This record gives sequence, structure tokens and C-alpha cells, in this order.
Amino acid sequence: MGPRYVVDTNVLIAASAADPTNPTDIDATPDDPTLRMQVWLWLDEFRASDSRLVLDFGSEIYDEYCKRLGFNDFGRQVVIQKWSTAAVDDVDLQPSVEGYGVLPVALVAVVHDIDDRKIVAAALAAMASHGECPIAFAGDTDWHGWEIALTAHGVRLTPIIEAWSRAKYAAKLAR
Repeated sequence: MGPRYVVDTNVLIAASAADPTNPTDIDATPDDPTLRMQVWLWLDEFRASDSRLVLDFGSEIYDEYCKRLGFNDFGRQVVIQKWSTAAVDDVDLQPSVEGYGVLPVALVAVVHDIDDRKIVAAALAAMASHGECPIAFAGDTDWHGWEIALTAHGVRLTPIIEAWSRAKYAAKLAR
């Protein structure tokens, strides 16, 4: 585990769907229960670790979590636990036209998913104020397509189910 992460919503959703004690009936990617369990195991390890969660002062990221997850879902409970143990690094996102964080022009051209721009902006802000801050993701394979541009800006990715997500992204490109 790294010192801190911005966690994409898809991680919280897949982990909540795989929660062994209270699984959530939710549309989650991937469909495979074994892969979902790998995501749950990563998030549970993150929960128990000293790693910090990066959120934004404007609650753009947390609001997205809340839209997709119920209060008792495992993923949302991990966020609440990180808050309750003072293990959250809040960052300030400069608003953009879309309402999320401003990105360097080169990244705006690459990161086409408006919702993911706030995740990238939070990682960049956290790197500037706190140090290393990868983006953890699971079911959203678009991150692989943005990897070169993100790396050029110092943003590292943590693909939790890397073999699956890379294969899924390659299949998407082949279509």
C-alpha cells in the first residue's frame, strides 16, 4: 500500500458487491465474483492500513460515492472509517466549466470522461501538497488509455485487477 490514494468509485462499487458479510445488489464491473473479491480484498487492506484517502474540500468525489452507494455499503463505510480515523487528505480543486477540477490542457484532451477529471485533479493536487498519490481503479478500463499522458504529469495508476482490466481495454480497442 502506498501512503495515499484517490480511489475511483468503481473500486467502492465492486468491493461493495463482493462484501462477504453484506453484499450489495448493485451493477458492478467486473461481473466475475472472483475478480470482485480481489477488489474487496484490496479495499479491505486499504481500510486496515495507514494509507490515506484523498478527497476534495468541495465534496465532488464524496458526492459521487454517495450517488452510487448506500450508506451501509462496504465501500462507503471504508470512506467513513478513513474520515473517522483522520486518515483523509482533503485537497482544493479549482472549479472548471464542468464543475470539477481544472486539469492541464494536455490532460483535458485525453481524459474524456468528465467524472474522472475530478479524480485526476485530486491526484495532481494531492501530489503537490502531500506527495505520492496514485489513482486506484478496478472496472473502468479507460484509465489504461490515459496512462501515458497521466504518467507524463507524474500521476501513477494502481489497477487493482490489472490483468483483467488490461485485457478488457485491449478488447475494447480491437472492436
